[in-house]
Amino acid sequence: MPQSTAQDSRIRKRPTRRPGYRRLFALPGARAFTTGNLLARLPTGMFSVSAVVMIAGSRGSYALAGAVTATGLAATALAGPFLARLVDRHGQARIALPATVVSVLGSLALLLCVRCDAPDWTLFAAYAATATTPNIGGLSRARWAHLLRDDPGALHTANAFEQAADELCFMLGPVLASFLAGTFFPEAGTLTGAVLLLAGMLLFTAQRATEPPPAARSRAPSPLRGRGIPALLVCFTATGAVFGSMEVVTIAYADAQGQRGAAGAVLALQAAGSCAAGLAYGALEPAGPRLVRCLAAMAALMTLPWAAAGTGSLPVLAGALLVAGMATAPTMVTAMALVQRHTPDGRLNEGMSLMVTGLLAGIACGSATGGWATERLSPVTAFAVPAAAAFLALLVGAAGGGERARRRPRH
Repeated sequence: MPQSTAQDSRIRKRPTRRPGYRRLFALPGARAFTTGNLLARLPTGMFSVSAVVMIAGSRGSYALAGAVTATGLAATALAGPFLARLVDRHGQARIALPATVVSVLGSLALLLCVRCDAPDWTLFAAYAATATTPNIGGLSRARWAHLLRDDPGALHTANAFEQAADELCFMLGPVLASFLAGTFFPEAGTLTGAVLLLAGMLLFTAQRATEPPPAARSRAPSPLRGRGIPALLVCFTATGAVFGSMEVVTIAYADAQGQRGAAGAVLALQAAGSCAAGLAYGALEPAGPRLVRCLAAMAALMTLPWAAAGTGSLPVLAGALLVAGMATAPTMVTAMALVQRHTPDGRLNEGMSLMVTGLLAGIACGSATGGWATERLSPVTAFAVPAAAAFLALLVGAAGGGERARRRPRH
């Protein structure tokens, strides 16, 4: 290739100026599919709380409510990667919308079973059907990856926005669910969530111009065979353990202080810190792989709640959680960017869904470990669990992290 031709090629491939958030949503169709996705994503933070309130209020058993929601979580972890593989092969509209309809029917069935005082096993069966809920955030990230495949800087900004949206939905969802159940009737949260999920998915899948093309005959290997991907999966699992254990031990700590009602607001500060940090992180120019640095920051900042808990002051703990949360969104954004970069073409939704599965498994394990530590040790000592999980993520990232996968070409 002549030198001038090579230079022209490099100029064409170089983005002129990395768009910020406003220019990002100036892309044709971006606002419409983002609006639909946010409507559909908000209920993900509502359903578990709504189910617990609804079941515990009707049956008088938090143990039963917890078992039902845990069954739904396990079913989602198992069904998620298979459903994402179908999305990759056949397209988002053809798979995600019917799967959402099945999930909505499962939520309505749960509502009716509770309302009609059906046997306990029907609650498990109905809530398990909600496992067909697609990885809604992953669907949106896949669209950004398709639209911005030639502009890594803009894709970095889009991934940061998506992570901030996740934090916002998980922060507002439980609040909205609790408000609806307490203001109207116990089933109001589940009913509203089902309506929002279906309406949002209808709007999202109607935007066909931005939908990634299906890869029906893709012979790409499993995402798990990608170099660095297994290590990233372990990092996501350990990060999920940070989230799950922090929630449980914070509630136990607030309860021990006689302020259990304030636990939700305290945890919301952690999500708020993560949301703000994610948006700020997206506004920065990406400077190459920096997952290990993000993991190191998360491991360091997760020691702050442990130290703050020793003061016996819930406001001090709240401030520590706000600061600690600022490390989680950059870590998730960087890790998900590596997953997108090194998952084989035609398997992107599956790759991201595997990470969500790892995250959910980590949340479940972290919740169990945090609960054990609060009962066997003390609520203050139990804050060592999320700190240890963050340190484990750092060790895995440093030893075999996805940054090494940067040298691996995509198929």
